[in-house]
Amino acid sequence: MDRYSRMVQFLKVLLPLAAILLLSMVFLLSRSIETQVAVPFSQQDIDDRLNNQLVTQPNYRGVTRNGEDIQVEAVRASRGTADEAPTAAEFKGRLGLNGGRVITLDSNTGLIRPDKGMATFSDDVVVTTTDGFRVTTDLLNTSLDEIRGDTPGQVAGTGPIGNFTAGRMTFGAENSDGPVHIVFTDGVKLIYEPKKTER
Repeated sequence: MDRYSRMVQFLKVLLPLAAILLLSMVFLLSRSIETQVAVPFSQQDIDDRLNNQLVTQPNYRGVTRNGEDIQVEAVRASRGTADEAPTAAEFKGRLGLNGGRVITLDSNTGLIRPDKGMATFSDDVVVTTTDGFRVTTDLLNTSLDEIRGDTPGQVAGTGPIGNFTAGRMTFGAENSDGPVHIVFTDGVKLIYEPKKTER
């Protein structure tokens, strides 16, 4: 028998033995893997979510008739009960206007009603715009169908023109194709800060 034939006979025995050894190692290693995986929620958290019908990270996205982008999200939301209104925690919104301007909305709590086409931001509401305005208030109602909103109470803010307060703020377009304007009314007080000229 020549050398080649002896090598073939040797491999006929060695290769099946190697395959059996590899399969047995797979089964032995699989027995050592921990199959009891801990759930990242406690039983109390699960019970609270079931009883209160909590939703984690709800997200609403829509587009207006004019192609403007509306996004509203929260960390968690509850459906509410007969005695309590539905609420959402860490409520955030983003209104993308045509032309690239953006209005961002932040509040501690809020409520979204897609069936009524509205969202309400409450408790330390902060409104910021890409053109430099920052407005704070207690309550802000916004539309989900168009870029429009209003505050029923007082606002305070800063902007390119200075610091100001007002009894009410509204924003939206005067007509369907017009630009979005922010309007302050009901006793506006402005501390004008002209830009310093560079020398």
